[in-house]
Amino acid sequence: MTDKFAVIDTETNWNDEVMSIGIVIADTETMKKTDSKYYIIDPEYRVGGMFSSELKTTEKEAHITGRKQALKEISRWLDSCQVRKLFAYNASFDKKHLPEYSEYEWYDIMRLAAYRQYNAAIPESAECCKTGRLKWGYGVEDILIMLSEDRRYRETHNAVSDAEDELKIMQLLGHEIAQYDIALLSLKKESVTKQYRKKQLHID
Repeated sequence: MTDKFAVIDTETNWNDEVMSIGIVIADTETMKKTDSKYYIIDPEYRVGGMFSSELKTTEKEAHITGRKQALKEISRWLDSCQVRKLFAYNASFDKKHLPEYSEYEWYDIMRLAAYRQYNAAIPESAECCKTGRLKWGYGVEDILIMLSEDRRYRETHNAVSDAEDELKIMQLLGHEIAQYDIALLSLKKESVTKQYRKKQLHID
């Protein structure tokens, strides 16, 4: 079993295209961040989107490049760190927008964070479905305020900052990484094959 995992977040433009990707690698045992990368996708970011003001295109740590190059670099970085598990909040959204990464194992942080059985911070007064999931108020901002008790917190919608916040949710929930096995997205037959991925990313 690898000793690292990644938390990933994407932001999309008005055309529902990925315009930025933030990704944080963390240690499986400590849940602490070990590294991070932030990519702004060109030309997609030029279209604009609801959270374009949060892109921070002038920051030194932001890599501005095309989608194919960004995904190629991220993939090689993840492979060099032996990362196969990708975590995200509402992971089906990010996985759908990154079909090139269908070979990774995707886990939905929300599957634990939004359920009474796995989130002890959910108050008794909160309305939940029979499954234990909150009926409302289970976005990243709501959950992190609930867990941290910091009512000043606001989600930035900057991809790398949000990825770090999603990692913080995992830290505050306090579950071991194995507990997230129930949050693994269903392994359907993917339309993107290994050969297609290699062709698109030019991986030897």
